[in-house]
Amino acid sequence: MGDVIVRLKDMPVKVNGLTILDADGNYNVYINSRLSCDDQRKAYDHELRHIRSGDFYNSLPIQEVEEIF
Repeated sequence: MGDVIVRLKDMPVKVNGLTILDADGNYNVYINSRLSCDDQRKAYDHELRHIRSGDFYNSLPIQEVEEIF
């Protein structure tokens, strides 16, 4: 598994967080800075579950992956 790089970023209110796998194999986790600290932690934990589950290496549609979590 690559490194996990976390950044806080202003994002639309409906987006808690997202992760992008870069060309070096690192996971770039973006957490919405508009969230409370507690909600930021929940968003981070959610993104880590995607990383640990290998969701970046399957062919499932994102909607289906999100239903699992």
